[in-house]
Amino acid sequence: MDLYQEAILTFRQQFLEAEKTELREPTAMTLATVDERGRPSARTMLLKSVDESGFVFFTNSCSRKGRELEHDAHAALCFFWQTLMKQVRVEGDVTRISTENANAYWRTRPRDSQIGAWASRQSEPLDSRQTLLDQVERYREKFKDGPVPRPDHWMGFCLVPDYIEFWKSGWYRLHERISYRKTADGWSRTLLNP
Repeated sequence: MDLYQEAILTFRQQFLEAEKTELREPTAMTLATVDERGRPSARTMLLKSVDESGFVFFTNSCSRKGRELEHDAHAALCFFWQTLMKQVRVEGDVTRISTENANAYWRTRPRDSQIGAWASRQSEPLDSRQTLLDQVERYREKFKDGPVPRPDHWMGFCLVPDYIEFWKSGWYRLHERISYRKTADGWSRTLLNP
């Protein structure tokens, strides 16, 4: 097993550990992007899958995060599982997943979530909550006789890691930190000071 495979396996083991706790959303992660001026922006997203190809999430490509990823495809993720007192940081480039994979995941979403993706102009100003609710009803009516198609602007993204760091809380702030970094020769593993 190479060091990258080791890092992904370690993440998956910790994720499974987090799923067994009382955490309501163990898939919750902070996604950080930057705008055209280099100013950072962060928000909580949900991880939908992870394997050696990367960390997959879905969003509206017209949203602020979608526009920022279009401008600068480098991003960072941070998972914090408080009940375990563990954190994982991931950095890398973000690519769009295939239309086929986006469509396959879309079909697993609840119908109301599909309608919501059509109704919301994510990150755009909204004059009232009622306007949004009216849009929801409009799309419920539009798609009442069949499946809800995936809108072109709703897609999946995959963060392909070039850096993964595992953090575990320690007594007196003497935390354990181990980083995996992609290098010209493969991957390196380094123990870091807290």
